[in-house]
Amino acid sequence: MIERELTIINKLGLHARAAAKVVSVASRYSCTIQVLHNERQVDAKSIMGLLTLGAAKGTNLRVRVDGDDEQPAMAELADLFARRFDEEE
Repeated sequence: MIERELTIINKLGLHARAAAKVVSVASRYSCTIQVLHNERQVDAKSIMGLLTLGAAKGTNLRVRVDGDDEQPAMAELADLFARRFDEEE
């Protein structure tokens, strides 16, 4: 299992388009991917779950990845967050 803190750095936060990109990446992997914020824990493969986090710019999220392909999954998710979900600022 890998756990890492990722920060939302795009202007609009984890809104629908950004959450859809997280789901798209997470769904390519067989491992379990959970996103934790405050007391909430949601499946990264669930757009509705991600949207309920209400993660605005500057929010730190814990991402927990567990399974055979956990290393590439975490690397791709970290890269997506670092690229601001490919949104222009």
